[in-house]
Amino acid sequence: MKPTLKIATTKTPDNEVLTLYQHDADFSMKVGCQELMTSRAHESELELARLGCVRIAARQNPTVLIGGLGMGYTLRQTLDLLQPEATVVVSELIADVVLWNREFLGELNNHPLRDPRVVLKVCDVMGLIQQSEHAFDAIMLDVDNGPAALTAAGNDRLYSRGGLQACMRALHAKGCLAIWSGSIDNAFEHRLKQESLFFRRFHVAAYKGGKARSRCVWVIARDPLSLPPEQD
Repeated sequence: MKPTLKIATTKTPDNEVLTLYQHDADFSMKVGCQELMTSRAHESELELARLGCVRIAARQNPTVLIGGLGMGYTLRQTLDLLQPEATVVVSELIADVVLWNREFLGELNNHPLRDPRVVLKVCDVMGLIQQSEHAFDAIMLDVDNGPAALTAAGNDRLYSRGGLQACMRALHAKGCLAIWSGSIDNAFEHRLKQESLFFRRFHVAAYKGGKARSRCVWVIARDPLSLPPEQD
């Protein structure tokens, strides 16, 4: 049996240890002892891109924002769905996560950071959103564990009423906001209703072909026609 190797470590903004591991061809990231993500279970990250792009895939030159690079799965799927003239802005808070994608993880997804459509920003995605107005056709957020922050306590600003308002300002009128989460969050859905936003919650599997839909993706918009169709 091949051993699990510790490949690299860094610190989160909250000074927690973030570690990259490799076991055979699989990779995982952990914050302390808690697994944050793994290459073995990435179907929900792909579904985030599919749901976020469903209404814009045919547009000639859309601009989308991805908050959170992770292992590059959402980015790869987004690039595969969008037209050659698209612009995909990726905001990643932790510089070493970008480095790990370039040095260790690129082969998982055919090196998406090398695609000329990608504009990489090593920054807090919330700051980027606050500086943008009617700039994006879609915003896709895979930050921490969803509305319950894990790697940086300040990330819950994204999911506050003020954060939602900033996201809506950053979107075109018919744009959508897609959010990945490790679990359902009733308080978050209450905030969406308080803001009079239309949304659909999709339950998605962690593994391709998996029957247990343990993750969820919200797609949110001011215009209900910007939401994906309901799924069976």
